[in-house]
Amino acid sequence: MSAGTSSRPRAARVEARGWSWRHGLRRSPALSGIDLVIEPGERVLLLGPSGSGKSTLLHGLAGVLGGDDEGEATGGLLVDGQPPAASRGRTGLVLQDPDAQVVMARVGDDVAFGLENLGVPREEIAPRVRDAIEAVGLELRPEHSTASLSGGQRQRLALAGVLAMRPGLLLLDEPTANLDPGGVIEVRDAVDRVVRESGATLVVVEHRVPTWLSVIDRVVVIGRDGRLIADGPAERVLADEAARLREAGVWLPGDGAGLALDDGRGPRAGSTPPLLTATELAVARLPGRPVQHGLGFQVTAGRLLAVTGPNGAGKSTLALTLAGLLAPEAGRLEASDLLADGAGPSPWRWRSRQLLTRIGTVFQNPEHQFLAGNVRAELEVGPRALRLPAEEVRRRVDPLLEALRLDRLAAANPFTLSGGEKRRLSVATALATKPRLLVLDEPTFGQDAVTWRELVRLVGELRDEGTGVVAVTHDAAFVDALADERLALRAQAPAGRSEVAA
Repeated sequence: MSAGTSSRPRAARVEARGWSWRHGLRRSPALSGIDLVIEPGERVLLLGPSGSGKSTLLHGLAGVLGGDDEGEATGGLLVDGQPPAASRGRTGLVLQDPDAQVVMARVGDDVAFGLENLGVPREEIAPRVRDAIEAVGLELRPEHSTASLSGGQRQRLALAGVLAMRPGLLLLDEPTANLDPGGVIEVRDAVDRVVRESGATLVVVEHRVPTWLSVIDRVVVIGRDGRLIADGPAERVLADEAARLREAGVWLPGDGAGLALDDGRGPRAGSTPPLLTATELAVARLPGRPVQHGLGFQVTAGRLLAVTGPNGAGKSTLALTLAGLLAPEAGRLEASDLLADGAGPSPWRWRSRQLLTRIGTVFQNPEHQFLAGNVRAELEVGPRALRLPAEEVRRRVDPLLEALRLDRLAAANPFTLSGGEKRRLSVATALATKPRLLVLDEPTFGQDAVTWRELVRLVGELRDEGTGVVAVTHDAAFVDALADERLALRAQAPAGRSEVAA
């Protein structure tokens, strides 16, 4: 079959024989001695703790791990009997970070990019682009700017670009992590439909099993040491290995309801002093193009405000505005004396050093805030900027490294971490400065059940000590565990009105 034909693609076969990969400058391998055969047309759910090497395996199968300067491979890894780099036209990969896959300025052009590189005939490209955009529920015109997309919309766009290529091997790295609940089901069903129609081999990485259980037929589990610990039919592996999977942090069906904190911490009653007050607030990423209007609410000390809503509703834009990194488009956003402490009522006018102890921010993309060459140094950036004594810096950094399971990675470059590890590091950098207000954008993205609990525990402790917290999230378990109030945004509401509920 040529790249340009529209017939059903041939499903790919995957084979790993004693395959290992060690990232450059790391002592221990990310994956070790992997023996695995995936037959054409199989649907595999790849499970394991955060940082166990799941993404590394997908990158290896896609042929994008890099050369000898990026790391060291041993053993064999083949797609259709060839090294993965020789089979790139047969493989479609959706990365954990959708920003890394956006290459064109317009939505339609971005989806068409892969097709053009495969030499698909011009007359086939437009229908494939249209079908792929529709399949993932990206309700935008092809000429829509990719620069204005939310994180969840970019995730859908990346998936549309891969689905349009009709690969023989479809590799998905947490494809629904930044999507609203409706979008999760929509995208999962789109993937199911595409693999049923195409017969493609599917390998999907996820932490939460229930979402994909109806789509897959086989489960492969990698342990914390990067070794294969379970492999077989989904029902058998989940039943026989349940205890070991839970210990590894895998979210099994029925576990969600029991993930709330077990120490009595939860939504708190009573009044607390305000830190920020929004009145008729409008927010915009680009001046003159507000995504929400007329917002009114308070962020208070010792309480957590969860900001929820569909993708594209402006949640991240609101978070950046509350963090003092964007000026309000209209209306008022005023910091109380308790938060401002002499810096003035307008956070967007504060200097960076003033923001450092007042508002800590965790961006939706953790890589956007990394500054140092290793994990420990990254955690020390904030405390050192505050000119804290070396002993105090150590007292703040060491417990965070241990609690968030980053201690073994203290010397690693932050950009080489897994997606879940990057997220934990980005949250830890904000916690290290002990701000009065903490603004978190998708703080639990990419976490297994164990690291999820640690993140929730740390955020809960800060809140209970009097820190105000704003969390943009699609994670219902996180909201149930910690939220005191909820601000539900509606997508592009004409009047911008949204509801705050205790």
